[in-house]
Amino acid sequence: MKKSLILVLALTLALTFAGCGNASGSGKDDPGVKSEGVMTYAEYAAAALDTEVTIEAYVQAHQSWWEKDGVGKLTVYAQDKDGGYYIYEMNCSKEDSEKLVPGTKIKVTGYKGEWAGEVEILDANFEILEGSYIAEPVDVSTYLGLDDLADYQNRFVAFKGMTVETYVKDGQSYDTAFVYNDDNSGERGSDLYFNVSLNGATYTFCVESHLCDENSDVYKAVENLKVGDVVDLEGFLYWYNGANPHITSVTVK
Repeated sequence: MKKSLILVLALTLALTFAGCGNASGSGKDDPGVKSEGVMTYAEYAAAALDTEVTIEAYVQAHQSWWEKDGVGKLTVYAQDKDGGYYIYEMNCSKEDSEKLVPGTKIKVTGYKGEWAGEVEILDANFEILEGSYIAEPVDVSTYLGLDDLADYQNRFVAFKGMTVETYVKDGQSYDTAFVYNDDNSGERGSDLYFNVSLNGATYTFCVESHLCDENSDVYKAVENLKVGDVVDLEGFLYWYNGANPHITSVTVK
């Protein structure tokens, strides 16, 4: 593949994720090859909590940049061929954040942590490497409700043939297909929550507003959902006391 074509692909993907639509395909690098001293995904998964980890992966998306105590922060969804990584509030300047378009290869050193079941990398620093890779979504529909779903945590995944249900939380029905914040305490621009079902079981999904804001295609699509719609979904398999996918694409069938 010519370098000019790769640049066009990278720019196209950057625009796609700016709208939080679908992104798939592959770049020029071998996502299975690791540099010396860098963990494989299996080694990372086996590492104890609170220990230092060094990984190489490819940016698939990131949340909005912000500054905390004078230090730039960026939360990144990254992946290699074997697994996904959630890099929480990575140290990152505003200038560097603009370089981290989908597909960008990075080397990250930080500490492995866990919060409410979500395995993440904390206190991380990074460097940009040569290489490009965009992960295809893995259909995990059949794993919903099973322990095996956790094996796909933080990966770019798909859920097919889901039915939109009335939003219910803790036994309370909100008589709508979605709410702003999980308890309907928010407003437009807050996280969106909605319920979908498959084979008689219901699940709660989220549009994370720092990943896909109110101007994104997916945010608007969820606001237009109606109870009974059948949808295909894509997003990142975030975890919060169970599966809490951050959805980036909604297609009404």
